[in-house]
Amino acid sequence: MTASTPAICVYCGSRDGGRPAYAAAAEELGHALAEAGWQLVYGAGDVGLMGRVARTAQAGGADTFGVIPEHLLAKEVGKRDLSRFVVTQTMHERKKVMFMNAHAIVVLPGGAGSLDEFFEVLTWRQLGLHDKPIFLLNTEGFWTPLVGLIDHVVAEGFAAPSLASMVSVADDVPALMEGLRGALPA
Repeated sequence: MTASTPAICVYCGSRDGGRPAYAAAAEELGHALAEAGWQLVYGAGDVGLMGRVARTAQAGGADTFGVIPEHLLAKEVGKRDLSRFVVTQTMHERKKVMFMNAHAIVVLPGGAGSLDEFFEVLTWRQLGLHDKPIFLLNTEGFWTPLVGLIDHVVAEGFAAPSLASMVSVADDVPALMEGLRGALPA
């Protein structure tokens, strides 16, 4: 990661999900990252949305940095033809390496793993451990219930109102890229 090249950590599903729009958005994001000249940092899988964003970013000439724990090499089909491919011992190491090598975090639709990654970086931001921008790509309203849950947590007094402002929501890739450009240092 260099100061002049933004590195975007993408958390997303190791499956395509139930709507074609999810796969289309992952591919659109990969293309947009390459077009912007930005680096993709992700979980190094070649399946699901992970594989789609990576293959599309690679096809566009983007620098790709993948991090995968040893126990997921076979299950997530570790994509070894990346610019950089790191194998860790644990999931915790994976998340740390991905986070430390990124300037911003983007969360596409995904399952429990994506939620785990999202809540970890959100908690760290809430605790003042970082100030990296966090974006949810809300393809076809996928994350709308999550945004409602965060608002509910605040409304019920379990977090300060500032928690909701620590997450930006973009409904499509052009809005996401515009938000990232505005959030990243010049």
